[in-house]
Amino acid sequence: MSTEISILRQKNPVRVALAYGVHLFTATGAVWGFLALRAVFEHDWRMMIFWMILAMFVDGFDGMLARWADVKTYADGIDGALLDNILDYLNYVVVPALFLIEAEILPYGLRMLSACAILITSAYQFTQTDAKTDDHHFKGFPSYWNVVAIYMLVMGLNPWINFTFLMLFNILVFVPVKYIYPSRNTYLRGFTLILTYLYGIVGIWGVIQYPRVPQWAIWASFVYVAYYVVLSLIPKKEKKLDVD
Repeated sequence: MSTEISILRQKNPVRVALAYGVHLFTATGAVWGFLALRAVFEHDWRMMIFWMILAMFVDGFDGMLARWADVKTYADGIDGALLDNILDYLNYVVVPALFLIEAEILPYGLRMLSACAILITSAYQFTQTDAKTDDHHFKGFPSYWNVVAIYMLVMGLNPWINFTFLMLFNILVFVPVKYIYPSRNTYLRGFTLILTYLYGIVGIWGVIQYPRVPQWAIWASFVYVAYYVVLSLIPKKEKKLDVD
């Protein structure tokens, strides 16, 4: 097999360049995460949101590009899954953890505890051998802490309400519910993708206007959140093998 891949590389230098280019595209997530951290330190929530969204944009499209470029064949020297997990932990966990400490959205004495909680529970969630199941789901709450952080910021809820939701999501990390992987969903795929794109468009349009985020955009986004949760909770029919 390694000989065949070597031959493919020699015959397809453009494909090799494209494959490594996709990995480079994925790696830019580290830059956007770093810039988001700087924005948090400066309490520039508008720029923090911008860099968070850019990091999520990269994460949302790099998998599709990786499959298109066949990176496992033409750039097998890089572990794309490991790279993706490292960057996801940075952007979905570390950045929002720092934000929870710096922002005034949680009770003052519980900010460090909350940040440490999501760092630890997410470390568990990311390192489960079946964190991403074979049928393309996330097992347990999939550490969408950046999304949670943005909602807490723009909704302006009572800090104790935010803390309660945060603790609930931490508990849900350990509950083996299978949450859908929108870009690789195999049932209601077309409808789910349409709703996902609409959610992204409305969400991005709304939060880039921070601090004057339209309330209707916030509540409209919960339509997708509700759909995502319901679709994840609905029991899925598994194919049964015939037994002689």
